[in-house]
Parts: sequence; structure tokens; C-alpha cells
Amino acid sequence: MRKKKKEVSTRDRRNFLRKSGGTATLAIVGSVLSDNINVQMKTPDLPRDIKPFELDEATIPELQIAMNEGRYTARSLTEKYLGRIEEIDKAGPKINSVIEINPDALDIADQLDKERRAGKLRSQLHGIPVLIKDNIDTADKMMTTAGSLAMSGSITAKDSFVVQKLREAGAVILGKTNLSEWANFRSTKSTSGWSGRGGLTRNPYALDRNTSGSSSGSGAAVAANLCAVAIGTETDGSIVSPSSTCGIVGLKPTVGLISRSGIIPIAHSQDTAGPMTRSVGDTAILLGALTGVDERDAVTKESRGKAFTNYTQFLGDGLKGAKIGVARKYFRFSDAVDAVMKDAIDVMKTAGATIIDPADIPTEGQFGDAEYEVLLYEFKADLNAYLQNLGASVSVHSLKELIEFNEKNRGVELQYFNQDILIKAEAKGDLKSPAYLKALAKCKRLSRPLGIDAVMKKHKLTALIAPTNQPAWTTDLLNGDRITGGYSSASAVAGYPHITVPAGFVYGLPIGISFFAGAYSEPALLKVAFAFEQLTRHRRKPKFLPTIDLHKTEAQA
Repeated sequence: MRKKKKEVSTRDRRNFLRKSGGTATLAIVGSVLSDNINVQMKTPDLPRDIKPFELDEATIPELQIAMNEGRYTARSLTEKYLGRIEEIDKAGPKINSVIEINPDALDIADQLDKERRAGKLRSQLHGIPVLIKDNIDTADKMMTTAGSLAMSGSITAKDSFVVQKLREAGAVILGKTNLSEWANFRSTKSTSGWSGRGGLTRNPYALDRNTSGSSSGSGAAVAANLCAVAIGTETDGSIVSPSSTCGIVGLKPTVGLISRSGIIPIAHSQDTAGPMTRSVGDTAILLGALTGVDERDAVTKESRGKAFTNYTQFLGDGLKGAKIGVARKYFRFSDAVDAVMKDAIDVMKTAGATIIDPADIPTEGQFGDAEYEVLLYEFKADLNAYLQNLGASVSVHSLKELIEFNEKNRGVELQYFNQDILIKAEAKGDLKSPAYLKALAKCKRLSRPLGIDAVMKKHKLTALIAPTNQPAWTTDLLNGDRITGGYSSASAVAGYPHITVPAGFVYGLPIGISFFAGAYSEPALLKVAFAFEQLTRHRRKPKFLPTIDLHKTEAQA
């Protein structure tokens, strides 16, 4: 939203938002999703100052098999990931993806090991170390700040629903990840991955490149193998974009599949949490652990009969006989990215998929300012509601007070970019305003029946595809993000699911392919994404390079 114009492109909308089971089950899943653990954990050559890490690229099933066989415990896994965070996140290349360590992590791991020894396994996540984004409430010793110094000291009295589900499943919450402050809804000139509290998160593929955002720390941490899996949140692009830029799998679920209670909001019509992992299989496992109806989030009631606790059942040969539509209007912003997508389409054809090209969303480019209007109104209402429920330990309890805090602390909070989005949101009325209701109706109409639903129905598609985004750009705190293209907005505005999977590289920088479809189509999307992943195996560990050598060929990179 840098330039004022009557019609705002998809790229501009993305720009302001990015700135802005038991042992038997585990054995079955392990045989489907993973190769031999010892093979998977081999480490390629790394820069001399970075030691190989034995847990590199380990999946959830692999870690469960290792714990069942006594090679690891929840405590030893937790210790190893905490050690790796200290070694390369806080020292070494200093990725700076983790904003806070959970001081209770080892105690939680010990309790879960005790349960395992007693023959009790809560789920496939039992003993698995997980990182979560620092806008997700935890009722423990960690703060929840959205990266803002204004929220320093915010210790919540109740877990978010997401954290509650993780604890019930037996996950070990390692800590919280850095993010683009206020989930990148503060300034149209912001730099993704920067927050006043956490500083700048760096891309582990090239440290001078951006992670995208706003789930920047979660994306970088998963890519760098600082945890088994992580949780991010998205309003428009904030899971899928950093996942693509950091070379991992990211799933933005249908709004309502996962509760938002206890998550610092942007906009209730689009917000959701979701998995960020190194494999589609791990995404399926993590997604199943997070679903459920929550009385604190009314929209979750719509997921009854449509949600699953086991999404691994849908993984298989998902491309044979599938009809895949190519959303061609989201291409052509980069010749190199188009070449990656061409190879991806060829793979799907060879696997037996029918390709419909083009299969464009009819209303692409017609949203104008409507999405931005909706987000401004909902941000004011939703953030005020969240802040008003915080205790006296936090100095701000309204959007107005937040703006004032930032002005008083301009030398730190506003040192690189301002808070124009916060100011615009504060100027809006309430959610009964005709302007808001008109914009919301327009968004839903154009994104759903006249948009994604229309093209899916017309061609009888299994899924649509598009490039998720460009290669990571060089971070520039003075000028902000430089985003040239990609896909997220139609699915985000509709509240429909969207998964990105590694599709290749451009000069050593990851490129993701987006699969998306209608409401509650997660089973179909996971199926085709898994099949594509298994055929291509594009996921590649980062090398923590200081910069990209553009004189090298792709093979050399």
C-alpha cells in the first residue's frame, strides 16, 4: 500500500501485510513419511565455523522412532535443540529467530519422558520440541508481545487454544519466535522480520537476505533446524511467504479450522494460526493436533464435521488423476521463478495430473482498497478487545495508547519506519460502520463465489497453483521490503486454505509453489502437495552464507 491508487494490486496488498496416536500409528506414519533416520540426519558440508547437527532435517516420525528405540528422549532432544539455538541463532551466523526461550522446557520434557516410560503416549507430538510465534499466548513464564516493547512484561493468565492443544498433545514448547512487529501491520514501509523487541531475523540461506513475514522467526528457525516444527500466524501471506522464502512447508488453514483465541489479532475475518515445517507429512501431523471447536472463538463451530484430528490419512499418490489449474495471472513477475514453475508443472503432468492452463481467478485485481479497509476496521476493534483484557503489568490497553507509546519511544520503536497503519486504523469507526460492512461484503463476494469457487467449479479442479513469491530480497531497513509478486491474497480474503511447498531454487534461494482451493479443502491440498514433494524432494538445508554469489550457476549455488 505504498502508493495511493484507485485499484491496489495483489502485490501491493501482500506488501503492506508482510510489512504490515500410539506406537503402531507412529510406525505406519514413519514408514510412509520418512527414509531411514540415520540417512536423513547426515549433514552436507557447512561453513567451517558451523558444526554439523545430528538432528538436521529430522521429521516427527523419525524422532518418535528414535525415542521409542531409546536413542533419544524428550529431554535430550530439547537439550540438543536448545544448544543449537545458542550455537547458531544467538552466536555463529546469528539468525536471531528465537525471541525467548521457555525456562520450563526441560521440566516439561522430563514429565513427558516419565509418561513414555509408563507406556503413555499422548499423540504423535509426544516429546516433540516446538517453537511458537510471539503473538500466541502462553500461561507460563514467557511474555507474549507481538515483538513490541509496548507489550514488555505481558504474561497472560490463560493459554491460547493453540498452546492448550499443543500441551495436550505432549509437545515441548521450546520458546517463542521473533516476527515482523505487530504481524507486519504497523507501516507500509516496514522491513519484514524486524521488531522493536527482537531486532532483525536473518534468512539462513543468505544472511543479508530477508525472511519475509510476518512469521519470520518461525520460518527461519524451522529452515535452520532449531526445532522440529513451528507455529506461525497469517492474515495475508504471513505463513506462506516466509515459508517459501525460507525453503519450508507452510499451511494457512481455512479460517475457523484452528481457534484464534489467545492470539494477538489483526482481523478476525482473515486471521489464523498454522503449521510451519520441513515436510508435508509433519504439516499433516501438526495440523491434526490443532483442530477443534473452541467456545472462545465462535467461527470454529463451522468446522464441525469438516475437521480431522489425523490428516496423515490423506497423504499418498495425490497427483494421478488430479485436475490442477494454473492461476497464470500470478506469474510473469520473474523469468527465473517462471522457469521453476514450468518444471513443477511438467512434474505434475508426468505424474498423471491434468493441467488446466490458464485457470485464472476471475476477480483477480478487482478488490481495490476493500481488503485494506476491512483490516483497518477489524484491527482497531480486535486489538482493543485483546489489550483491554491484559493486566496492569502492560502499559498499553488500547490502540490509542500503543500509538502514544511508540511516539514516546520513537528512538527505538520508530527508528526505521513509522506507524502509519496504526494511525489509519485508529481513525476508523466501529464494526457497524457502513464503509466497513460494504468493504467486507465486497471482499467475500469477490474472493469466494465470484473468485476461487467460480474457477474451481468451472474447471472441476482439485486445486489451483501459483508461485508463492519471489526469491528473498536483500534486507534494507531504511527503504523497507521490495516485493515483486506472488500469491496469497485471494485465499487470505476468502478465508480458504493455502499450502506452499519447496519447488526449486534461484541462485541458491528457495522458491515455493502454492496449492490452494475452497473452504476445508485441506485433505485434497495435503494430498497433492505431498505427492509433489515426494516426487521432487526440493527441500535443501541452508548454508548460512553471508550473501549470494550471483556469478555462480544454479548448480554451483
